[in-house]
Amino acid sequence: MPIGNGKPVSAPTPVPGPVWYALTVDATLAELKTGAAGLSAKEAQGRLDEHGPNELQAARRVSPWKLLLDQFKNVLIVILLVATGLSAFLGEGVEAIVIGVIVLFAVGLGFIQEFRAERAIDALRKMAAPTATVLRDGEEIEVPSQHLVPGDVVMLQAGDRVPADVRLVESINLQIEEAALTGESV
Repeated sequence: MPIGNGKPVSAPTPVPGPVWYALTVDATLAELKTGAAGLSAKEAQGRLDEHGPNELQAARRVSPWKLLLDQFKNVLIVILLVATGLSAFLGEGVEAIVIGVIVLFAVGLGFIQEFRAERAIDALRKMAAPTATVLRDGEEIEVPSQHLVPGDVVMLQAGDRVPADVRLVESINLQIEEAALTGESV
């Protein structure tokens, strides 16, 4: 596709792997090496060993003090602190105070954003569905959601939380409430 100077530009390199939403159900099942009856217990255990548990990776918890001190590692904050010191040294007290207040606001805002992000990850981890109903060896069984693996056929009922990224195979009057993730009221 030509732009500006008329030279063609290549598209960004796509992420490897299939475009799941564009595949048919049969192609999706084939790609995941599964069937409508689900996986065998042995195959599911092998995939769990290969891919690991289905859970958000818990980063080690960072103390609020470390979050606050990390704000001062920002180059812009360091430059503003130097400017504050220089202004104070040159006798420009008003400018030094104004720059100092700007630094405090920037540090405070950065701290609040990072603190809330830490808490949001914790909240998402707590909201995760504790169990999921899957087809294993052709039978519906309930397993901890951490034991879901690629290729599992997950059965959802009204009111269930979606326990992982899934490809819908069949649905009747499907409605999904995303307010818990987006913070929107509807």
